[in-house]
Amino acid sequence: MRSRYSAYVRGDADYLLATWHASTRPATLDSSDAAATRWLGLDVRRHERHDSGHATVEFVARYRIAGAPAVRLHEVSRFVREDGRWFYVDGEFPSR
Repeated sequence: MRSRYSAYVRGDADYLLATWHASTRPATLDSSDAAATRWLGLDVRRHERHDSGHATVEFVARYRIAGAPAVRLHEVSRFVREDGRWFYVDGEFPSR
């Protein structure tokens, strides 16, 4: 999770796509706001390993685009491990 957050901070779309599971990976990522996005922090709330190949990570990431008010992204992400590597599958946004 932290490496994917760092990739968002750096605008590294290639890394994000490479760590996204093939079953849910988009063909491309829209990075039109990347230069104007200022990432403010990542708080990993919990990590749960379900078995050797499945895990969830709950996190809150904060960012601001072009001076607008900060946005709080709260997600519970699912990861799967294949050939020794973890891949992001998808995520849900918990209700407030």
